Amino acid sequence: MARIALRAGVDLGGTKIQAIVVDGAHAQVGQARLPTPTSGGPDAVVESLAESVREACRDAGAGVEQLIGIGLGSPGSIDAAKGTVAGAKNLSGWPDTPVPVASKLARALGVDVPVRVANDVDVATHAEFELGAAAEHDSLLGVFWGTGVGGGVILGGKQWNGRGSAGEIGHMVVVQNGRRCPCGRKGCMEAYAGRGAMEARARHLHEEKHRDTKLFEIMGERGRSRLTSGIWFRAVERGDELALELLEEAVGAIGAAAASAVNLLDPAAVVIGGGLGIRFGEPWVEKIRQAMMPHLFRDDEPPPIALAALGDLGGALGAALLVAQ
Repeated sequence: MARIALRAGVDLGGTKIQAIVVDGAHAQVGQARLPTPTSGGPDAVVESLAESVREACRDAGAGVEQLIGIGLGSPGSIDAAKGTVAGAKNLSGWPDTPVPVASKLARALGVDVPVRVANDVDVATHAEFELGAAAEHDSLLGVFWGTGVGGGVILGGKQWNGRGSAGEIGHMVVVQNGRRCPCGRKGCMEAYAGRGAMEARARHLHEEKHRDTKLFEIMGERGRSRLTSGIWFRAVERGDELALELLEEAVGAIGAAAASAVNLLDPAAVVIGGGLGIRFGEPWVEKIRQAMMPHLFRDDEPPPIALAALGDLGGALGAALLVAQ
């Protein structure tokens, strides 16, 4: 009997690690989710990546030795040929120098199979293009709203990487000399819309400006150390004015940046994903759509703007697509 072509795909995010195991038809047969370590640097992250793959394999009723390959979508600067990740700002203790994540993960799992690494948003965009919300289009702008705000670009049916860092929509300037971004520059869209920057802003307004908010109360109730997408969602459900104010500000920044990217590239479609995008869903995609309209050059014929169809698993599925069958 032919061996089933099982592949693992792992989406490394700022707050969670999502791993899946898929078969030859891209159908998910196992999954696991772990929190991203907040200390310990790359070694702790690699061990959590390895454990997520082990758990996903157990969920699939398989051993890691049955995998024909592993794909990883990671933030930071990626050298796909070398399997390294550098400067992943949203991961605690990650250095600016390249870390050989692919070889470290293979060793941690004790496997001798290909481990492919690519940008996390690129793989999620590719998954939506191949299997999700943009499967009928030949070009796509992906906007993934999470700990940071990442972008992916597909033109003429192919991923556009530029010189290696294309798609960094979160670092388009929306306010000249504006708020400081986690990247160290000023006025980036991510400084207003990234969940990490939003949390820092909420803390400042709560602790120094004495603004009332339920965000940190909910964080304590949920036993979390960060303001996850779910916490922001629950705060809005409870009528938290500060949370809503910061989210509306984020939507305005995303709308301006996404519209500017559309003006430049004229893609056939825009897909909104990421932890916050998926959690808040279609009503907030509509808010982003409306925030884009005043900035669009072709406001008479805007591209369709859709919620990512593959949900939370899109990044992991896109990572699995990195592995040749």
